[in-house]
Amino acid sequence: MEIQSNFSLKKYNTFGIEANAKQFVAVHSVTELKTILSANQNEKKFILGGGSNMLLTKDIDALVIHIDLKGKRIIKEDDDFVWVESQAGEVWHDFVLWTIDNNFGGLENMSLIPGNVGTTPVQNIGAYGTEIKDTFVSCEAMNIATQEMKTFDNTECNFGYRESIFKNEVKDQYIITSVIFKLTKRNHKINTSYGDILAELAKNNISEPTLKDVSNAVIAIRQSKLPDPKELGNSGSFFKNPVISKSEFEKIHQKFPEMKFYEVSETEVKVPAGWLIEQSGFKGKRFGDAGVHKNQALVLVNYGNATGQEILTVSKEVQKAVFAIFGIQIEAEVNVI
Repeated sequence: MEIQSNFSLKKYNTFGIEANAKQFVAVHSVTELKTILSANQNEKKFILGGGSNMLLTKDIDALVIHIDLKGKRIIKEDDDFVWVESQAGEVWHDFVLWTIDNNFGGLENMSLIPGNVGTTPVQNIGAYGTEIKDTFVSCEAMNIATQEMKTFDNTECNFGYRESIFKNEVKDQYIITSVIFKLTKRNHKINTSYGDILAELAKNNISEPTLKDVSNAVIAIRQSKLPDPKELGNSGSFFKNPVISKSEFEKIHQKFPEMKFYEVSETEVKVPAGWLIEQSGFKGKRFGDAGVHKNQALVLVNYGNATGQEILTVSKEVQKAVFAIFGIQIEAEVNVI
């Protein structure tokens, strides 16, 4: 392991923002991680996964530890289910494709989400009607201060919409090193009810979809709406879809009857943030090298040389406009650093 100084993070964040780390090291095993943490007890530390859910607005005045643990394996299985473990540094989409190739069901609706496996429980990532919490069994995590390992099961993680214990009660205290999922081997619960999946399947004359069919449909939809970070810097959905009370929604809905929505519970409604942003006139708008994507208003993009501060400014203008028009606060899903 080599600790490098004044290290460029441009290739380590999907926005492609030019920012430097005071020090940088990549770790490839739990042992290496323990060694680095114990040898740098008094150093400020910044834990870096796939770099897909962050906006760097400044240089990182800390030791950046890049979690690059690789490997996946079947832990146990029975006739109906399989328990698979992935190390934190595995690319999420590659892991999803591996489960589908093995006919393991449960993750197919989350195909092509950027990032690494280790950060998926932090955000409780989700797409097209499924979330991590639906298949998550447990994760192993290292205490940054003591280097002790702890297992967090599904209940302990306190999963919510893009929320978990790792964003709240134990924020910045643990590093996830591996995750276990329980997936189906047969009688798969094919979920095609959300978004444009059914329309995409119908386009291809598929009436009884397989896991692979659903995954391919999700990939096609995402590719039609979302830019590839390798070609255009972005972090996927920048904003969360706001969840508001039904009473609040009804008042706004009277004024904007065309507003789209999804019922979350008897008392709450989720409103698509992308629709709110588009109606506010920001879809496809560009401010220098920072802007809002032309196909998906939820996505902020770096056209080349935007700074993190410039993208942050655009995000604040979007939030301000949505609130002024609809009276709805939209929150950033991306971590602003």
